[in-house]
This record gives sequence, C-alpha cells and structure tokens, in this order.
Amino acid sequence: MAPMHDGARVTAAINHLECTICGAGYDPEPGRYTCDDCGEAGTLDVRYDYERIAAMLNRETLAADRDTTMFRYRALLPIDAEATPPPLTVGGTPLYLAPRLAEMAGVRTLWVKDEGRQPTASLKDRASAIAVMKAQEEGAAIITTASTGNAAAALAGIAASVGQRSVIFVPQSAPEAKVAQLLAFGATVVLVDGNYNEAFELATAAVGRWGWYNRNTGVNPYVAEGKKTVVLEIVEQLGFVVPDAIFVSVGDGSIIGGVHKGLKDAHALGWIDMMPRIYGIQAAGSDYMVRAFESGADVATMPAISAVTAADSISADLPRDRVKALAAVTETGGAYLRVGDDHILGSIPRIAAGSGVFAEPAAAAASAGHAVAVEQDLDGADDRVAVISTGSGLKDVPSVLAGVRAAGAEPIRVPPSLGALETAMEQVTND
Repeated sequence: MAPMHDGARVTAAINHLECTICGAGYDPEPGRYTCDDCGEAGTLDVRYDYERIAAMLNRETLAADRDTTMFRYRALLPIDAEATPPPLTVGGTPLYLAPRLAEMAGVRTLWVKDEGRQPTASLKDRASAIAVMKAQEEGAAIITTASTGNAAAALAGIAASVGQRSVIFVPQSAPEAKVAQLLAFGATVVLVDGNYNEAFELATAAVGRWGWYNRNTGVNPYVAEGKKTVVLEIVEQLGFVVPDAIFVSVGDGSIIGGVHKGLKDAHALGWIDMMPRIYGIQAAGSDYMVRAFESGADVATMPAISAVTAADSISADLPRDRVKALAAVTETGGAYLRVGDDHILGSIPRIAAGSGVFAEPAAAAASAGHAVAVEQDLDGADDRVAVISTGSGLKDVPSVLAGVRAAGAEPIRVPPSLGALETAMEQVTND
C-alpha cells in the first residue's frame, strides 16, 4: 500500500481501501474509486481498525445512544469524526414481525425490514447520505450518479437537504414518479435515450470530463458502507441474535455486498457469533448474478447480459458491484435465485396484505425469492428469516396496480345507496 498522502483525510478508523480482486491496498484519498490494476471490476472494500472501533462502539454505547439514525454507527462509517450528517432522518427503519407471512411461507419466524420509510422512500438514502458527506468533505461542486430511479431520488433528496448541487443520469425507461422526485428536489436531470448501462457510462464520462464527485454504485467504495447499516440495525433490533437467512433483491449488487459487510463488521466486533445465509434474488430478465452463481463464471470477466424486467430498480446488464455481490452469497452458504416478473408483481399485494408493508417491484422480489427458496428446500420450517423490503410501492404505482389486478383485487363500485352497498357486501361475504 502506498504511504498516506499529507492531504488525505483519514476518517473514522479506516486502515485502507482494498481491491476485492487482487487485494492491493490504497489510501482513502480524493478521487480514489477503483483498483488501478483490475480496472472497473476491481471495486474497493473499506478496511477498518476493529480494535480501535471496539473502544468507541459496542453494545453498551449503543444502548445509551439516543440517536436512532444510521449515524449511531458513526465509528463504523467512513466519515470525518466531526462532520455533520445531512438533516434528513436516514435509517432507524422498522423491522416488523410478520407471522402471517411466515405461516404462508412455511417458516417459523419472518421479519420484514421496511426501507420504504426512508426520506425518499428507499434504502438508497443510506448510501447517498454517506456519498454527499464525502463529496462535501472533498469540496466537490457537483455530485452525480446514474440510476434507474431509487439511487437518483436518494441522491437528489439528500443533496437538496444540504444545498449540494447534483446532476442525475437516468435511462428513458425510469418510472415517471421517480423522475418527478428528482425534478422536485431541484436536481439537474439528464434523461438518457438508452438503458441503465448507457446512462452509467455517460455519467462516468462526465466525471472524467468535469471532475464531479462520483456516487455511482460499484465505483464509489463508500456507498456500500452506508447500505450496510440496514443489517446493523437488524442485528441490534433482534437483540444481537441474527436470523438464519436474509433475503435481498439484487441489481447492481451493492446492497447485498453492504449487507455482507455489515455482518462481517458485527462478527469482527463480537456482536454476533454466526453469519446468516444470504440469498440474492434477481428478476428472471435481469439474472446476471444467478447465471454467474450457477455456472461458476468469473464475474470480473463475464460479459454483460441484456436485462429487461418490470422491477426497474434491479435491472442491470452488468452489476457494477458484482465481485462483492458474489462473495456475499458464496461466503455465507447462501444462493442466487431468479423469479419471474409475474411472481414479483404478485408478491406486492401478498406482502402488503400479510404485513402492512407496501413494496415496489424490486423490493417485492426478495419476498418472492424466499418463496422459491422454500420450494427448493433451501429454507426449512424451523428457520428464522429476514426479508429486506428496499423501497416503497409508491415508487411505481402502475406496476403495483398490475400486481394487484393479477391477484384479482378490484374496488367495489356502487351507487350512493345503502341498499346497493348491502347487496355488494353480501356478495363479497359470500365470495
């Protein structure tokens, strides 16, 4: 590893950044995103001094901490010790016990982590909060990202909360509701006449041309550090006893990589004594990681696929955090599973009616994947399972309506008459 530069700011208890492919170490200096030798596939992992962290952060300090946001884990985050977090309340989302979903799935216990309760209604707020803080730490005039919607909304919202200018690249297929969020937050929106991969490449080119701060998933090593706080919360909410399995929907692979990193952090600090199995769930039309898992292919060199799915938030031709994403499953004894769009959309009303959590398609994919795992005997009747619902159903109402209608749910239409209502209600009761 190269010696630390005088201008580099050593934040928290970071030792160094390490390439996930070759293991090369780098200083956490401005502009450092990926490995020089391994290129774009060589995503970097933040390595911490756990002994130092343990002196600052443990079960006792957490119990005494009144901060309910993700920044209660500040000592485990790559931010300056004196930096002020964005004013929006990021993190601290509820973990719901869902006994009816557990019964339907045929497992002992099932929890749903509802990330739709974040400020911009998705888990991506956790990553963007860190990215915005890092951009301001570096004095960046503009922060940018490419996204199918959720990361874009998260960045635009968090940036707006601190007055940071953002430029967002989204593919033309992005749902209108998500684009509306970006414009409302005051972001400069670049609607790319192409897919997510093309939007990503254009954003990357813009970073090279103008020196903007790059929040892009799978490039910026710090976004997964924000995302890992979702599982740190799960661990704490369950009294430091982890579930047997955790189900995560996967597009670019940064969330599942973050979940794995958070569990490794918790294990290294002695908060947990075992690692749960991690299952990555992909839409059948965007199943790069499933193909790699099934074939044993090298994801560093495996070419892109052509992704098409109604679950736009997990649509990715080439998952950018694919090395970390594969390790999350292989190192925990989990698996990658694919689910069809019909199964994903059908899971939206099932989750909502069974737990009260309103999930967008990408979020519902995790629950749909759990059903597949049960069918394949990967999860047993005695298992305790956590499903991460990554975003709100309000993100993509047309897709939600498609799932609801496919399930046969329709409103009762009656004239403004009590008699007509009685007749209609009798029919509903009889059905």
